[in-house]
Amino acid sequence: MTTIDTNPATPTVPAKSRRRTIVRTLGATTLTLGVIAAGGYLWLDRTSEVHNTGVAECTSVVPDGGSDTDLRAVCTTLSTMTAAWGRNDADAYGATFTENATYTTFLGTHYQGRGDLTEAHRALFDGFLKGTKLADSYLDARFYGGTVAIVTSRGDRYSDDKPAELSKTQTYTLVREQDGRWRIAAFQNTQRNPVMERVSFLFDPATKPLAEQ
Repeated sequence: MTTIDTNPATPTVPAKSRRRTIVRTLGATTLTLGVIAAGGYLWLDRTSEVHNTGVAECTSVVPDGGSDTDLRAVCTTLSTMTAAWGRNDADAYGATFTENATYTTFLGTHYQGRGDLTEAHRALFDGFLKGTKLADSYLDARFYGGTVAIVTSRGDRYSDDKPAELSKTQTYTLVREQDGRWRIAAFQNTQRNPVMERVSFLFDPATKPLAEQ
């Protein structure tokens, strides 16, 4: 008597088909996570706003110390520097710095001395910075002992239209030299990373500057 198997074994799925299914699942999962991550990045970027944008005119800053004359003289040096950049004039640009000035870019490149930074900008003005101008917004100015001033600003470079948001924070240390002129002794440029800044504020709100609270 022949026995009929009423519960036949489930057909075996070929290994290649299983691998294809796994790859597709992983691909879909990776794509979904990528979309979520991109959305999160855009949200962080758009919600990272700067409230302390500074003032457009250097002489409108309320200085900490110093006289009105000192402030105007310091601002004249900075405006002369900005105008020299706008003309892509490396010599005039370098002349606004002291002979032993230091210059640190947002990339971390560090120049030492007027000659070093002047020749570097000569090459830059003949290269990818050709035709660019500077945009600035001034945050504060502090004077020490009548011969030292520190000016903090937001800034950026542009070619055609001024940017709506300035992406760098800059610190100028100026000194009054023996000829009575104020020149830049040290310059530090920092690229703002809005997403990481926003993340740090979310994880630890106490790190947020008072001006941004």
